[in-house]
Amino acid sequence: MPEPTPRRKVAVVGVALSDCGKVDGPTPYALHAQAARRALADSGLDRSVIDGFASAGLGTLAPVEVAEYLGLRPTWVDSTSVGGSTWEVMAAHAADAIAAGHARAVLLVYGSTARADIKARRRTSNLSFGARGPLQFEVPYGHTLISKYAMAARRHMHEYGTTLEQLAQVAVQARANAAANPDAMYREPLTVDEVLSAEMIADPFTKLHCCIRSDGGCAVLLAAADLVPDTATTPVWVLGSGTAVSHTTMSEWPDFTVSPAAASGRQAFERAGLTPADVDIAQIYDAFTYMTLVTLEDLGFCAKGEGGAFVEKGRLLRDGELPVNTDGGGLSACHPGMRGLFLLVEAVRQLRGEAGEAQVRKRDGTLPEIAVASGTGGWFCSSGTLLLGRG
Repeated sequence: MPEPTPRRKVAVVGVALSDCGKVDGPTPYALHAQAARRALADSGLDRSVIDGFASAGLGTLAPVEVAEYLGLRPTWVDSTSVGGSTWEVMAAHAADAIAAGHARAVLLVYGSTARADIKARRRTSNLSFGARGPLQFEVPYGHTLISKYAMAARRHMHEYGTTLEQLAQVAVQARANAAANPDAMYREPLTVDEVLSAEMIADPFTKLHCCIRSDGGCAVLLAAADLVPDTATTPVWVLGSGTAVSHTTMSEWPDFTVSPAAASGRQAFERAGLTPADVDIAQIYDAFTYMTLVTLEDLGFCAKGEGGAFVEKGRLLRDGELPVNTDGGGLSACHPGMRGLFLLVEAVRQLRGEAGEAQVRKRDGTLPEIAVASGTGGWFCSSGTLLLGRG
């Protein structure tokens, strides 16, 4: 019998954003293409090495339709769609495929004109899901996506005494990080009082507890170690990954204060042989302020119930104890839909020292070595966590 293929190391070798923010004109397909071209150029590799492709959220037969638009004919594909964590989950799948020898280089790409579409159609989006299946029993009560997150936040406040001011601190610090990011959609300073006094959307969330709506796309290219010598940038290695799902129906969620990141994070840290104490920067999905707080708890950066105290005193700032969402996150930088891939782009740029004015440095002036990127999908329905490293 033939010898099994030895598992290979996997690196992120190219990352890029498309035009982001307010982007009127280009279609989502065009943003996919723009991001893909830029990521490939960033890697320095020839497009002929790409034999794997992952995409979700666009096209009748995603990723086949998007691959065709980009002129690719991959022999390994993934179209996993589990909400905002899709990209961490697909990156984990891609890394496993490359490690096993099923692909050599996998391109992940995303693009959306969520803001432009709403503007053009002069309508509001429907954030209620599921007219059929188990979710049909919640829909008649107007149980929108944001209300599901709001219920979870209220439960955390009830159980652990988490305050509105602590939740607001997440938005304030995200905005402060965005101030140094020229690509961020909102960069002006924000105060706790401004967050608390903004228009109420779903108690306890005001408008400024919620992510912005933007256009934009990005791409990430993962490759086997044997391609790294041909790349143009510093490789960022995939050290460990984890995936998990929880629920769709709120009545099936055992504990509103625990997200599936508790499982995906534990897997990722164990597989990487690391602990939260080893992490220099964190990129965390933040469609709402509560997501950041509870994910920090579930990844092990603080104990359950201590997230409110942890986010105080500037800990999440670029020069804080644990820089989080260093580009400004979905709360201030961009949120064109399934934002998970943007987390990987920012993590890689920070590890490579390419974040410009927004660059994080450790206390000794050196670049960060280890980053965690953790995406959340649905209403804490799914989670994907990756640990990335420069060394």
